[in-house]
Amino acid sequence: MKSTFLVPLLAAVAWQPCFRNIAAEAGLKDVFPNGGTVSKQFIIETTGSGIGVIDYDNDGLLDIFVLSGDGGTNRMYHNEGHDQFRDVTDALGLHSSGWAQGVCAGDFDNDGFTDLFVTFWGQNHLYRNIQGKRFENVTATAHLEQNRTRYNTGCAFLDIDNDGHLDLFVANYLKFDPASTPKPGANPYCFYRGIAVNCGPRGLPFDRNILYRNNGDGTFTDISESSGIAEPEGHYSLGVLTGDFNEDGLTDIYVACDQTPSLLYINKGHGKFEEEGVIRGVAFDQNGKAMSGMGVTAADYAGVGHSGIFRTNFSDEFETLYRNRGEGNFDDVTLDSGLGQNTRYVGWGTGFFDFKNDGWKDLLLVNGHVFPEVDSLHIDIHYKDRAILYENLRDGKFRDISNQAGPALLEKHSSRGAAFGDIDNDGSIEVAINNQNETPSLWKLATAPPGHWILLRLIGTKSNRSGIGARVKLVSSGRAQFGEVRSGGSYLSQSDVRLHFGLGDARSVDSIEITWPSGIHQVLGKQAAGQILTITEANAPSKS
Repeated sequence: MKSTFLVPLLAAVAWQPCFRNIAAEAGLKDVFPNGGTVSKQFIIETTGSGIGVIDYDNDGLLDIFVLSGDGGTNRMYHNEGHDQFRDVTDALGLHSSGWAQGVCAGDFDNDGFTDLFVTFWGQNHLYRNIQGKRFENVTATAHLEQNRTRYNTGCAFLDIDNDGHLDLFVANYLKFDPASTPKPGANPYCFYRGIAVNCGPRGLPFDRNILYRNNGDGTFTDISESSGIAEPEGHYSLGVLTGDFNEDGLTDIYVACDQTPSLLYINKGHGKFEEEGVIRGVAFDQNGKAMSGMGVTAADYAGVGHSGIFRTNFSDEFETLYRNRGEGNFDDVTLDSGLGQNTRYVGWGTGFFDFKNDGWKDLLLVNGHVFPEVDSLHIDIHYKDRAILYENLRDGKFRDISNQAGPALLEKHSSRGAAFGDIDNDGSIEVAINNQNETPSLWKLATAPPGHWILLRLIGTKSNRSGIGARVKLVSSGRAQFGEVRSGGSYLSQSDVRLHFGLGDARSVDSIEITWPSGIHQVLGKQAAGQILTITEANAPSKS
């Protein structure tokens, strides 16, 4: 009798990311209008809207807040668990109208529930979270109403003086009035590659950015002039990023600007800022050219202990990566890092995140042109386009793996806002994306990444309750990683304020050091991987 033995050939197959868009099956089926689909008359139709992931009811699950242009409403989707979401907009009192632009979140009244600020072309809205059961529009009583129509864009809560109360920064794009704005083709600023398109931003008047001080009693005071925030002129401001970029214990503000130099407001203390984008190397690209900045994100992507800044730009421009060489001084390393290859895209929402959980921050940006008319040119630039995913190679360089990262990366949309967070608390990051005149996208990995992880939820006591501005140093397997709690960022969007760290093969964390905005320095010893760790300022941590 002859026996045949089948001996399998075993080969080690490296894990590859496979992102799927689960929005439809998750219940995110509403279309969010944002101007014309075939052509656009005005610039307000092009800038689109942001998206947020926040836990508004403190049930431990991230909910999704999607902003809409005129003709729709902003919508809050409650996370029901198991990748299912339910529209609770009306029940929460969040129904709205108009051209919503950006969203940022923070507990401005320190009552333990996350509040929302939504920017508009028109009046902004401050929504106070009432015990996670409803939102109250307190814009007027908070003294945040504006005395004219403004084109508000990016925003962020931050504590400018570390007094425990969250202040508020609001970027302004330009002065826009449809009654006086030229129509497509009316002047040289109203053409793109020979076709008539909506006018701007060039040719339209500039506006100034705004800083509001939290008075600690539910009201705010406009300190834009006295703080120096309103001083810079001649900038079209869009995306906002906060962080202690020069590592002096005070939160600074970076603003991505369209076709004009980007801004870096350095916090000098005592409520004063000085704009130092040029001298610190983040206003222009390496050739001294002002780019068309939209989205912006930051992380210690190179493992050097300092946060670099990444900015998305327009087609025929490079994305821009600035490496922080310490004390808030930057070098443009776009080409050296391998990011100077994709120039046909118009980039918007963006974020550093560790999709492999290997302890190194990868990079995603979503794309979409501003002019639907571009498709009539039949060139390699499109109104709807795919996103780009860069893998961190651990040596300061990145590799484009978009074509090998799953079907979600191959979908084409005209995307704007993007928010990052662990929707299902399994240790891998999901991405929520706002697409113009379409349903949102919700990206989820088909299989779990191989590395271990830990998620940190910080609660301030002397510092602001949200922990915004807290800086974390985490050590595992002898290697340090750094993170900072931020409001706003990406493109007009709000990501999870919890800090996610991939740990690779490490099954535990050696130590966690937190520098709170109050100045309190807190150190925790060994912690197990695979958990969401809640840390209260100057108190013992709790596990969930």
